[in-house]
Amino acid sequence: MTLFPGAGPNFSQTPLSRAPSGFLPTSRNGLRHVEHVMGMPVMFDICDRDLDVAALSAAVDWLHWVDATFSTYRSDSQISRLNRGEITAGELQPEVTAVLDRCAELYQETDGYFDIEAPYRRGGSAPAAGRGGPGSVEPSGLVKGWAVDRVVRMLRDAGAVNFMVNASGDIYAAGHPEGASAWRVGIQHPRLSNEVALTLALCDAAVATSGTQARGDHIADPFDDTRPAGLLSVTITGEDIATADAYATAAFAMGARRGATWCAGLTGYQAGLIHEDETVVMTAGFRALRV
Repeated sequence: MTLFPGAGPNFSQTPLSRAPSGFLPTSRNGLRHVEHVMGMPVMFDICDRDLDVAALSAAVDWLHWVDATFSTYRSDSQISRLNRGEITAGELQPEVTAVLDRCAELYQETDGYFDIEAPYRRGGSAPAAGRGGPGSVEPSGLVKGWAVDRVVRMLRDAGAVNFMVNASGDIYAAGHPEGASAWRVGIQHPRLSNEVALTLALCDAAVATSGTQARGDHIADPFDDTRPAGLLSVTITGEDIATADAYATAAFAMGARRGATWCAGLTGYQAGLIHEDETVVMTAGFRALRV
């Protein structure tokens, strides 16, 4: 185990049991729901007993709107139409403009390693439905976490205090489950799909992981289109899940040495990096979250 000082978080998937469709009560008299949207299951585990089911329904509707608006797997989404030149930047929904602006900020924050043009510039790794001319963008590396951040705000505005939202490993853990002081979140082992590599205790925090475990070698160095060297996964924790997810993607693209150095300099986020030899490098704040 190697420890380096600094701040920068990200963590992986949590093994929530799959619930049947419909807004069903949990054993804690709350709500549990799994919605298949954006090509993945999004799991809601809400412990608050008095939350109106309409709040959960509104959150689900929001996720479907995000999918219809941003997905590059859909030829009619605003991103796909923008890429093909069918609409201009001035005709985009305000939410789309906000996401693209944040992507531009993250490009600067990550020294160019979070690059939403790279998937199309490499030619072939991004969905064909969203492909256009030069400058086509694929912002899904931010959109999933951004959508969950909005869900968290919606649930809190409706009065929810203790809940977890898990969008295929992009997780926000609010408050705590009944009978515990924090949510226990397992980070999937990057080589053994049924094993947990690390477990974190989280309360009012986000966690995201990027690596090879879910989609294989889908992340490349945007500067030379090579597979990053030395890493199996990067997990980031912090208050904002969209930022955590983007930071995890960028740090993984940097490779082991540069990624660790960059993560050590983050403010407000903690990081854990699993190397190809299965050693773990982590920030002090990340180590403090381990259980």
